Amino acid sequence: MVVGVTMHAGLKECTVSLLDVGKLALITVTPTLIGAVVVYTPRWWAALVEAWPHRPEEPQPAGPPIEQLAADLRRLLRLHEELTTSAHIAMLAHRLWAVEAAIGARAVEAARALDVPHRRPEHFEILTRTELTRLLHDLAGAGLMLPTPVAPFTKDGRL
Repeated sequence: MVVGVTMHAGLKECTVSLLDVGKLALITVTPTLIGAVVVYTPRWWAALVEAWPHRPEEPQPAGPPIEQLAADLRRLLRLHEELTTSAHIAMLAHRLWAVEAAIGARAVEAARALDVPHRRPEHFEILTRTELTRLLHDLAGAGLMLPTPVAPFTKDGRL
C-alpha cells in the first residue's frame, strides 16, 4: 500500500510506503523491547527455575573429614606437649596459647561432626582449659583416637 500526496505549484511529491511505516515502528519500539527483556528476563528465569522439578541436593559435610580432624588434634596435642616440656617456656608462651586455641577449634569441629554436646564459643572466643579438657575426654569417649594423656596436657598436672 502506498500513500501518495500530490502537491501543486511544482512541489515534490511525497509518498510513504507500508515498508517505511514498518521501519519507523521498529526503530521506535526496539529500545523499549530491549529494555523489557533486560528487566524481565531474570524474573522469567527465576519463575522457570521454581516451576522446574528439583532434584534433592546431596548433604554437604559441615567441615573437614573426621579423620583429618583427629590427625590434626593428635598433631596439635603432641606439639603442645613438646612446647610445655621446652626449657624456654617464657619465650614460647604466645605459641603455646596459639596451639591451645587451635586444639580448641579442631575439638569443637570434631564435636560437631560426632554430635558430642559442647559449648559453642562465641566469635573470637576460645574454650577455657577446663572446657577443653572435658571436651577432649568426651571426644575420646565418643571414639576419636587421641593420645593417651589427653589432659592434663603437661606432666606437672596443669593444662
